[in-house]
Amino acid sequence: MFSRRGFLGTAALASASAISGRVQAASIPEAPTMDKVVMQPPLHPIGGPDYRPVVTLNGWSLPFRMNGDWKEFHLVAEPVVREFAEGMKVNLWGYNGQSPGPTIEAVEGDKVRIFVTNRLPEYTTVHWHGMIIPSGMDGVGGLTQPHIQPGKTFVYEFEMKKSGTFMYHPHSDEMVQMAMGMMGMVVVHPRDPDFRPVDRDFVFVMSTYRVDPGTYLPHVNEMTDFNMWTWNARVFPGIDPLPVRLGDKVRVRIGNLSMTNHPIHLHGHSFALTCTDGGWIPESAQYPETTTDVPVGAVRVFDVLADNPGDWAFHCHKSHHTMNAMGHDVRNLIGVSRKDLAKAVGKLAPDGMAMGSTGMAMGNMEMPAPDNTLPMMTGTGQFGPIEMGGMFTVMKIREDLARDDYRDPGPYKFPQGTVAYEVAAPATEPARQKPGSPPMKKTKM
Repeated sequence: MFSRRGFLGTAALASASAISGRVQAASIPEAPTMDKVVMQPPLHPIGGPDYRPVVTLNGWSLPFRMNGDWKEFHLVAEPVVREFAEGMKVNLWGYNGQSPGPTIEAVEGDKVRIFVTNRLPEYTTVHWHGMIIPSGMDGVGGLTQPHIQPGKTFVYEFEMKKSGTFMYHPHSDEMVQMAMGMMGMVVVHPRDPDFRPVDRDFVFVMSTYRVDPGTYLPHVNEMTDFNMWTWNARVFPGIDPLPVRLGDKVRVRIGNLSMTNHPIHLHGHSFALTCTDGGWIPESAQYPETTTDVPVGAVRVFDVLADNPGDWAFHCHKSHHTMNAMGHDVRNLIGVSRKDLAKAVGKLAPDGMAMGSTGMAMGNMEMPAPDNTLPMMTGTGQFGPIEMGGMFTVMKIREDLARDDYRDPGPYKFPQGTVAYEVAAPATEPARQKPGSPPMKKTKM
């Protein structure tokens, strides 16, 4: 739920005015904060051009106030605690109580004024990734502006010159601050509500962390060996599902501020890539896909017609990216008898278990784990263990959802005869050619 921080004092306003020289507001707008980790209802427009608002997976959109013809927002950079999933919390840096920060929504042509207050222990800035703005508002500390020192407030003022999907993040001690979770999304709706309209619009940003089991702080110097792969700083089973009404045209906007690319795959449908952080893709250049690769530091947007009811997996297709912590440095024991190994392990660690001689299926395993960590693969569906983690969730397409109903509809009720099933007897062993035997008749070699 939202809470209010109260108005900042005149000293903070003076510091912002000293930098911009143009702010005439009586006070800085309040900075709402959020204490929920589930997707909040869309923030519908109350004036100006109409648009279909976005919903942020496990997040929210930042409210604004009108001051003349300016839309005014207030971001507060600060330390936060983020729950990756139930049972694991991590100390991060973010905005307005959460990491990532709230989504900023506006309309093409809007004049926006964004106040940024720094409550971090070091200086920061905000860069508006992909947006066409004046150089002095670009947010690169030392190059285009002074760094925002702790306790100070700066203001950014610019016009939303084009619609699309963008991101915000620091360009100030960037390695540390982005590794600590400082990022968010910006959605600028077309001024013409008839331009490529959709019925549901989802947005999230991808990020990665190295958090050792039993600890609470990411390794900010890590470059490749991550163990938590997150969508909006959540991992499966903590990532919200995407509830969708059958027949809806759905837009999914994905930002990538992690350290690697992610091939994002949706089951049961084909979709068209419609936008990047560079702009809208002409319809003549679109083609059907079921997977789209999202590069580092980029945005990819796809539109899909939800015409196939069911529970459809939606995930990164790098297999290690659908796993959680404790997945590193595990020996491959497939095909190795674990009888003697289990005895030796049992003497050294009575609560331990030898695993992996027939694979790594973990759905039925129960063993003690360190505090503040998650199973490598987890989650349960109506048919048993799902065995996923990380960048995985479900698009739930239902016929009976209301237009603005984003509640989890629960498991899909499969029509009779539409679920894969076990046959009464195993199939007969197929005929096979023995090694070294002559070719079968009528077989060309």
